[in-house]
Amino acid sequence: VFFSSLVKPLFLFLLTVTVFLSTLTPKFYFALTVTSSFISGLIFVFEWWHFRKYGTSFIEQVSVSHLRPLISGAENSPPAPAAFSAGESETSRQNMPECKVWRNPLNLFRGAEYSRYMWVTGKEPLTYYDMNLSAQDHQNFFTCDTDALRPSDTVMQKAWRERNPQARIKAAYQALELNNDCATAYVLLAEEEATTIVDAEKYFKQALKAGEMIYRKSQNCHSQSPQHEAQLRRDTNVLVYVKRRLAMCARKLGRIREAVKMMRDLMKEFPLLSMLNIHENLLEALLELQAYADVQAVLAKYDDISLPKSAAICYTAALLKARAVSERFSPETASKRGLSTAEINAVEAIHRAVEFNPHVPKYLLEMKSLVLPPEHILKRGDSEAVAYAFFHLQHWKRIEGALNLLHCTWEGTFRMIPYPLEKGHLFYPYPSCTETADRELLPTFHEVSVYPQKELPFFIHFTAGLCSFSAMLALLTHQFPELMVIFAKAV
Repeated sequence: VFFSSLVKPLFLFLLTVTVFLSTLTPKFYFALTVTSSFISGLIFVFEWWHFRKYGTSFIEQVSVSHLRPLISGAENSPPAPAAFSAGESETSRQNMPECKVWRNPLNLFRGAEYSRYMWVTGKEPLTYYDMNLSAQDHQNFFTCDTDALRPSDTVMQKAWRERNPQARIKAAYQALELNNDCATAYVLLAEEEATTIVDAEKYFKQALKAGEMIYRKSQNCHSQSPQHEAQLRRDTNVLVYVKRRLAMCARKLGRIREAVKMMRDLMKEFPLLSMLNIHENLLEALLELQAYADVQAVLAKYDDISLPKSAAICYTAALLKARAVSERFSPETASKRGLSTAEINAVEAIHRAVEFNPHVPKYLLEMKSLVLPPEHILKRGDSEAVAYAFFHLQHWKRIEGALNLLHCTWEGTFRMIPYPLEKGHLFYPYPSCTETADRELLPTFHEVSVYPQKELPFFIHFTAGLCSFSAMLALLTHQFPELMVIFAKAV
C-alpha cells in the first residue's frame, strides 16, 4: 500500500510532464536554445574579461572563497599549522619569492609630465598604490624627529601626508612664508606645481641654495646629539635628491654633458648612497652621448655578482655586446657558417637579460604599446620593463641591427628555462608574485604582461563550449524545427 501510494503521484507527474512537452512548439525550443546561448555567452565574456584584468577565473574565485567554506563547514577545516621552528622559518623566508618595490631611478615629474599627460588624454597615469608609496618615501626622506623645532618643517611634515595635490602645494607656500629657505617646500613645488621642466629646474635651484646652507649647518653640529645626527641624515637626503633632480632636468633639456658631470660629482660626493641607483641615470645619459666606452666603465663597476641587478644593467650590457656584431649579423649567414665568438657572447648576453626580465623585448620590438613609467617599479616585473623601454628604446634603435639581433635570439632563452618558476639558469627562479604587484603599480588601461603565460581556466573553456553548443542547437532548431522537436521529445 505504501509503495503504491508513492508510485501513483510519480506516475501522474511524469504523465503531466509528457503531455506538457508534447504540446511545446518549435518556437519554444528555438527561444530556449537562443536564450541559453546568449546567457552562456555573457558569462563567457565576463569570465574572459575578469581573467585578462585580474589573472583569475571569477567563478573559481567565488567557489574557493565563498562556496567551499559553506559546503565543507568550519568543523571540517584543516587545523592551523604549528609554529615554525627557527630553521624552518629561515628556510621558508629564503624560498619565498622577493617582490620588493623600488623607487624608479628615472621617474618623471608629477606636474611637468604626469599631469600634462592626464590633461591631454584624460587618463590617470599613476595608481593610488604608486602615489601612496611615493608619499611614504617623501616622509622617510624629508622628515625627521627634529621637525617640531622648525615651524616650516612642521608644516611640510603635514604637507607630505596630504592626499590632495592642491593642499600640498598650499602647505608648501605656507612653509615658505614661515621660512624662505625651506628646501623641501621648493622640492614639492618643483615636483607638483611646475608645469614645465624649465619651471621645475628654477624651483630646484632655489631648493639647492637653501639645502646646501642647511646641510652645512647640520654638518657642524651633527655630533652633539642623536637628534642632530637624524637631522643631518634628513638634510643629506634632501641635498642628494635635489642634485639628482637637477641633473635629470639638465638631461631632459638637452644639456647632457652637464647632466653627466652632475651625476658623476654626486656619486663621488656621496658614494655610500649607491642604493639610490644614480648610476642608472648616468648610464642613460652616457648612452645618449653615445659614449660607449664610458658606459662600459660604469658597467664594469656595477654589473658585479655581489650587487643587485636591474633591467638597465643587464640590457645595457647586452646592447654593448650586440653593438659589436649587430651591423653585420644575418640569421641566414649565421645558420650556414655558425656563430662567431663575438656573436655567441652577444647572444648569451641577450639570453641573460631576457632571463632577468622577460617582459622587456616585447616593448623594445614594439610588440606591446608603452605607457608612462610608474614612480615605483618591481624588479624583473612588467613595471620595470615599461620603465626601461620608455627611456632606452631610442638607444637600441640608434645602433643598427641591434633590434634585429634581439628579435632573432630573445625567444631562445625560454628553451633554456622550461620551468622558470621552479628553476633558474643564471638568476634565481622567476618570482611568481610579480603579476599582482605590477597590477597595483601600472594603470588600469595598460595590459599587464604576464610571465610565464597562464593557461586559460576551466570555466572559460566550459562556458565557451556551452555557448557554442547552445548556439549550434539554436541554429539547427531554426533550420530543422520539426526534426529537432522530435529529437527533443525522444530525449
